[in-house]
Amino acid sequence: MAATAKNLRHRRVELDEIDRGLLRMLSENARRTNSSLAEELGIAPSTCLARVTALRASGVIRRFTLDIDPEVLGHALEALIFVRIRAGARHLMSSFAEEIRAKPGVTQLFFLGGTDDFLIHVAVKDSNDVRQFVLDNLSANPAVASTQTSLVFEHSQGLVPWV
Repeated sequence: MAATAKNLRHRRVELDEIDRGLLRMLSENARRTNSSLAEELGIAPSTCLARVTALRASGVIRRFTLDIDPEVLGHALEALIFVRIRAGARHLMSSFAEEIRAKPGVTQLFFLGGTDDFLIHVAVKDSNDVRQFVLDNLSANPAVASTQTSLVFEHSQGLVPWV
């Protein structure tokens, strides 16, 4: 019986040293050429291309992304805002998530298990913008029970500890 594409994507994939090396190098720079990857790993370019293709097909590599520096665009302050939804407003969680995801400055939105329901990562101009974001989008929202804001002093992206 043939496995479905969904089943193949969600099965556990065992990585060897070549796969780990590819993932490490691509996480540092996803625009590296196949030739440079192959050369550094000491494998043939055709083998390298087949490995990257297999990592994509298996779902290990979901996409190649762009890392934009928010500070260069005038968003020098990043903050993490933890949000709790009122017990009587749980039915609004999906619409809340969609609404917040579309707000300017929101770079990431996490739906959490535990004490808090959401974690919102924002990149804004300054502390006044964080304050205004919380007041306009969270404190004024009847579904929100409470918020807690933490400023980000340093943010490292692209860490791949398991490879």
